[in-house]
Amino acid sequence: MKESNIRVKVELDENNVPEKIFWKADDSDQAGLQETRAFDLNIWDHERKETLRIGLWGKEMTVDEMKFFYIDTMGGIAQNIFNATGDEKMAQEIHAMCKRLSDHVHETKNKGE
Repeated sequence: MKESNIRVKVELDENNVPEKIFWKADDSDQAGLQETRAFDLNIWDHERKETLRIGLWGKEMTVDEMKFFYIDTMGGIAQNIFNATGDEKMAQEIHAMCKRLSDHVHETKNKGE
């Protein structure tokens, strides 16, 4: 059986707030750790029937980047739902919500809010 690891390294400040986040996947073409501004991991606990979550973001992550990060994440979830279940309706609803949220972020950004 093939095995692959994904590693995450988090540098924390004196208050345990992430300063920098790095990641590396064994199967990646990139050499060494890659820096990122945010990391989100969701794991399904099949025994408890609940999702375990880890969400980290560094100090350099802007509010708009955070909003688009999660909009893009939800778009990926929509595609995963469709691929895993074939539920086109559910995927379309999530994509439509992502479009509305993206429009909202663009509108508020243009207004300077």
